[in-house]
Amino acid sequence: MTSLLLDKATPAVWVDTEAAEGPELVLQGKFADAATRAACSQDSPPADDEGVIRISVRMVDQIRKACDAAEAAGTQL
Repeated sequence: MTSLLLDKATPAVWVDTEAAEGPELVLQGKFADAATRAACSQDSPPADDEGVIRISVRMVDQIRKACDAAEAAGTQL
């Protein structure tokens, strides 16, 4: 996986520029508790290869930068 690390001080968001379907965000977060997973599953049941994680609001800027980087990389594919 080739990735763009967006914040070297606290890496928690990466952009995988070699994903088969095009650039993807890779996020590090805390696993959601059972109650949160159950509530989310009511609205959108996760696929077998999916899970529910919590992302801190302090990561909004990192995620925004990752989205921009993924979009930019996608235009080069």
